[in-house]
Amino acid sequence: MAAAKIRSELRFILNGRDVALRDVAPDHTLLDWLRLSRSLKGTKEGCAEGDCGACTVLVGRLTPQGGLVYEGVNACIRFMGSLDGCHVVTVEHLAGTGDKLHPVQQAMVDYHGSQCGFCTPGFVMSLYALWMQTPNPSDEQIEVALQGNLCRCTGYEPILRAARAISEYGGTDKDPLLAERAAMIARLKALRDGARVEIGEGKARFVVPADLDDFAAVLEASPTATVVAGSTDVGLWVTKHMRDISPVVFIAGLDELKSLSVKDGVVSIGAGVTYTEAFATLAQHIPALGPLINRIGGQQVRNMGTIGGNIANGSPIGDTPPALIALDSRLTLRKGAERRTISLQDFFIAYGKQDRQPGEFVEAVHVPVPPAAEKFAVYKVTKRRDEDITATLGAFRLALAADGTVAAITIAYGGMAATPKRAFAVEKALVGQPWTEATVEAAMEKYAEDYAPLTDMRATAEYRALVAKNLLLRFYMETTSSETPAQVSRYEAA
Repeated sequence: MAAAKIRSELRFILNGRDVALRDVAPDHTLLDWLRLSRSLKGTKEGCAEGDCGACTVLVGRLTPQGGLVYEGVNACIRFMGSLDGCHVVTVEHLAGTGDKLHPVQQAMVDYHGSQCGFCTPGFVMSLYALWMQTPNPSDEQIEVALQGNLCRCTGYEPILRAARAISEYGGTDKDPLLAERAAMIARLKALRDGARVEIGEGKARFVVPADLDDFAAVLEASPTATVVAGSTDVGLWVTKHMRDISPVVFIAGLDELKSLSVKDGVVSIGAGVTYTEAFATLAQHIPALGPLINRIGGQQVRNMGTIGGNIANGSPIGDTPPALIALDSRLTLRKGAERRTISLQDFFIAYGKQDRQPGEFVEAVHVPVPPAAEKFAVYKVTKRRDEDITATLGAFRLALAADGTVAAITIAYGGMAATPKRAFAVEKALVGQPWTEATVEAAMEKYAEDYAPLTDMRATAEYRALVAKNLLLRFYMETTSSETPAQVSRYEAA
């Protein structure tokens, strides 16, 4: 394998201007750079953890198919090293026609969508991203787009009214980002020189690999480096925990990790596929996973965060691992040129420890589509419904025999142990038994053999133990109710 050409300069486009930077720290956030180095103060710092949306900007990136997509992201946890070859758009770049405001801005003014104004630029940018993709959105689409934006003043209804009215102020055909799309694609392609980016030395070093093979070589040579895909978790290591993450390898731009396919009843997802990118495919083939994704952070987090990163992180409260374990998913790991595939449930060994060798990384996850006769559901319990971290999450997959007995059942939980973990004792108590309420209630006694949950800021151990049992009962009730579809797909806060 030939060595990659090396470039010591980060290149991207800010609004309409080319940017080339050589002096960039691995943990330098886009928010700080915009405000401190470019005096673009429309991008605000509210929470510094990707929750409030006041820092929302758009990042345009080329797709593997050669198109260009603009997405709202949280600048407070987006690192500069992830921007190579991208187009960053801030609220200052919005432009109307003549002496008029941009349609999004004018709608916010006319419908009184701003009071104190602190959060307004973030709302404007989130609505801008939605409007470009869906000029006449439904109320549900508006609410999903604004999950990651918080406002303490307006009560949201004026903002929703503004969102519904944007297209009355002008069409997307005259919007600069859409009208100039072909020219911007050409500019971004010109930035792609096939080089590896290396900036800094020692502990202040970061790398943007040229391609997937280059990434494998870089990580094999520097196995202790922090791998950053979406930075939705690593960003908080810096902004909240003040951790040193150097050296860093940024992989968000690797097209080879963006693969998404369905073959022979298996959905294969590259480790760099974001929640947003995976949503349509998973919602179509495994309906319960669509609503699950829509409760992971806000839209900005889903635009950045990856399913592969959620797995590789190994967090006991990661949202996707329990569901993927219940579906009997498998994981492809790579080190250098060597690959191996393991069961996802075997990947998690202990808290903070996974079955991953030094220099090895998650390349893809393979998710079997359950047969139509099987029942599958996921339930997430949180303090608030949207944009909240899991207290307890249960995933259930059931196959019934012709006589109504349990032929097979897989139950997995997050938030109940040091890793995402199956309820083997509960499963054993159910298999071969009639699928009845009495059977389910008897099996609940086995939860104490599977889990000893902890008390923390999100829930007490007693609450977690009780709600885990109740989720099994809920699954039973939904799979036996005549009003519930055979393929259970609802996903709500319990």
